[in-house]
Amino acid sequence: MKVVNVSSKNQLKSFIDFPHDLYKNDKNYVPELFIAQRDMLTPGKHPFHNHSFIQLFLAYEGEQIVGRIAAIYNTNHNAFTQANDGFFGFFDAIDNQEVVNTLLSHSIDWLKKQGANRLIGPINLSTNDSCGLLVQGFDRPPVAMMPYNMPYYEKLFVTAGLKKFTDLLAYLVVRSNLNDRSVRLLDALEHRLKRSNINIRRIDKKNLKREIPKIKELYNSAWDKNLGFVPMTDEEFNFLAKDLSLILDPKYCIIAEQGDKMVGFALGIPDINQILAKIKRGRLLPTGIFKLLFGLKKVTGVRVLLLGVIDGYRKMGIEACLYGTLIKNAEGTRVEYAECSWMLEDNYLMNHAIEQINGQQYKRYRLFEKAI
Repeated sequence: MKVVNVSSKNQLKSFIDFPHDLYKNDKNYVPELFIAQRDMLTPGKHPFHNHSFIQLFLAYEGEQIVGRIAAIYNTNHNAFTQANDGFFGFFDAIDNQEVVNTLLSHSIDWLKKQGANRLIGPINLSTNDSCGLLVQGFDRPPVAMMPYNMPYYEKLFVTAGLKKFTDLLAYLVVRSNLNDRSVRLLDALEHRLKRSNINIRRIDKKNLKREIPKIKELYNSAWDKNLGFVPMTDEEFNFLAKDLSLILDPKYCIIAEQGDKMVGFALGIPDINQILAKIKRGRLLPTGIFKLLFGLKKVTGVRVLLLGVIDGYRKMGIEACLYGTLIKNAEGTRVEYAECSWMLEDNYLMNHAIEQINGQQYKRYRLFEKAI
């Protein structure tokens, strides 16, 4: 077995394509879009590389690829948290302990050279991207922008000396089992909030240039105490907003504001994994782009990936109004389910709120750590 540093375009292509072969017999596997993965991993294409560094590794047995990993040194994370953490992500491998140990060893050696003294992962660039190892909930495919992996990875990680850092939860809300109390109380809640000059509205998609800076400010404020959170740079937020605007539905992008001040925000996106699952090896050309464009109208699921209220405005009923508005706006549509993800396992306030509408915790993702 040998491990090589990914340095060429062909090697990067092999790095991105390896999971397609590994999961070819897994009915729940959803291929990532090749162009999106390529840009994410290429300096100069994604703004993460403007402040941080990654090194990709491929493991071979003979001419056959048997594993991959990315070592990630996030300088913004370490500056914000005053830590010396290193991360790993984009991990995939055959069921072989030696392959996993060797890939982790190469990542650790590289991260030590950057000054890291702890390894955390899997995180695919940062906690603003997909992260966590699926350890519960292998019976359903992942939803949009959530990871998926082989069930045997957990055992391989533990044997390699990695220990649980924390768990991230995903909740499933099904229309047929929904507790619509928040919808029934919505008018009363909104009326009460208006006494404090707080209004609930949809995003104005025609004025995204005005909306996005306010959303970024709210995001970096409302999520500042979340585990592993690092504020996004303007470039990172604009990059993400540009991608999401292609599939943005104002019905599921809800804002709470007091006067001109944005105080709460909820974002749901169509579960485009229903479409990506049909796009072979993640290639948009020659036919994948049409499947994506015309498939959006047929999507029956939504992922609620952001819902937050800034400090000083919590426990006023804004959270319930945001949930209630999302649910109400889904009435009369094709939407049959929503996934709320991810939630920290110890975020009791938000987890309880989802359970109140009959959300069921159905997937669990684990972050691991190891002193290095």
